[in-house]
Amino acid sequence: MNLTSLFGLLGGLLVLAFGANRLFRWTRIPDVVVLMVTGVVIGPVLGWARADQFRDVTHAFGTLALILILFEGGLDLNIRETLSHFPGGLLFGVVVYAVTTASVGRVISASLGVNLRDGLLAGAVVGCTSSTIVLPVLQQWKAETPVKIVLLLESTLGDILAVLTVGFLIGSHRVGGGGSVVGDFLSGFFSQVAISLVVSLLIGFGWGRLLPYLSDQRFWQVLTFSMVLLLYAGTERLRGSGLLAVLGFGLALSNLSGGRRSLIPALFGFSPGRAEPHQQILSFHAELSFLVRTFFFVLIGVVIDLSGLRPIWLLLLGVTGAIYLARWISIQLCRWTWRGLGSSDREQILWMLPRGLITIVLAIEVVDVRGQSMSFLPPMSFAVILLTNLVLVLGSVRTRRIASPESSEVTESRMESSGDAPPASRPT
Repeated sequence: MNLTSLFGLLGGLLVLAFGANRLFRWTRIPDVVVLMVTGVVIGPVLGWARADQFRDVTHAFGTLALILILFEGGLDLNIRETLSHFPGGLLFGVVVYAVTTASVGRVISASLGVNLRDGLLAGAVVGCTSSTIVLPVLQQWKAETPVKIVLLLESTLGDILAVLTVGFLIGSHRVGGGGSVVGDFLSGFFSQVAISLVVSLLIGFGWGRLLPYLSDQRFWQVLTFSMVLLLYAGTERLRGSGLLAVLGFGLALSNLSGGRRSLIPALFGFSPGRAEPHQQILSFHAELSFLVRTFFFVLIGVVIDLSGLRPIWLLLLGVTGAIYLARWISIQLCRWTWRGLGSSDREQILWMLPRGLITIVLAIEVVDVRGQSMSFLPPMSFAVILLTNLVLVLGSVRTRRIASPESSEVTESRMESSGDAPPASRPT
């Protein structure tokens, strides 16, 4: 492919991604499905792009897209609206990831004959929903605010849990395991969380105080982006979670000293910052993450080896069924913490199970470390991403049909319980 054709192809992919994203409201098909299928067409089918040309950069693209998505999610998260639903969302995120990892691990171990530890490692890879898909879909779904908060917390926490769990399982395999594996995991988990939150909140608060002065300079948004990358790399060096630090950085910019009313307005005599820098950063990083994730999901379709799917097609159905069943069980275990959510709200949460970027990134990482013994993981992850996104399509069509009457009743009951009267009807 010559240079002119390459640029034409890149431009066409961006137009396709924009169109797929805009048409989601009518097609109910997440743009990630369109992009991955496009990658398969231009790669294995038509041969316009060769897998060996892009395999080395795929992991880097995926990690960069994940960093941008989590930073954008932190910027868009309002702590004041989240606090009342935080315990339920946090509990659900932990429970659904643990139940899914165990269920999928059992299915893979029994189906492929691998040991349980390898099965759990594979289950940990596909155990979480993808914030790269959940966040854009939530922006277009007509869901109640508590539903959006629970799903946002689940997907963001799931990304972090998946990275930490896969890392610890790989580490425990290297050292041969032992009775202290669970204790090491818990101590390491809380250590990484503490390091990440402290570093991100301190730097985020300080950077937020500089934004009113920096925002008058050219390229200040690029400077903030460089700070995001430096924070990720520095936190990883300190043995914290770079992804959690990036999320906390966005959260600090948005809620401690950003455009929203500060949570600590009287601290040190600081006054809340202006809203313009926060909105400009959010817009800039949303555009940048859209660009990176577009090329990443197309690259996944190009580099994936579809021939590996033939021996495991029955396993794929079992894994998808285990993911759905584990999610239903987790909802029943955690529903008592969700105040004011009706059955239609819980059904929306049930169908929101798409896997995405973090799944394929971790699958590639596991194969890089473990080699051919886990070679089934990338093609399996690719197929699970497609299947769970198709399940999301079916669920979004179903919930759109049944949600309206009950959602109206739930909304009115919430307003009555809070003492607010429903708004007067306006002529159309």
